[in-house]
Amino acid sequence: MASKKLHLEIITQMLSLSSSAFGLVAALAWNTVIQTFINDFIKPFLPAGGSLIISQLIYATVITMLVVTITLKLSQIKDRLESN
Repeated sequence: MASKKLHLEIITQMLSLSSSAFGLVAALAWNTVIQTFINDFIKPFLPAGGSLIISQLIYATVITMLVVTITLKLSQIKDRLESN
């Protein structure tokens, strides 16, 4: 019985760690996509003197909006599933 519980705990932890690792890989991939999009399509329209800081502010704003939106949507889904 204790052996089965230990195996279950190990698998649970491995699942959690691997999910986190894949999440990090996905986040880094999206990070690159968003930076490339801003550099290719937004930065050319910014004034030359302040383009670096402005493009970084735009990037931070886009990331923040994505994180907040995704977190809110996932929280709503979780609440809906818990209420059923």
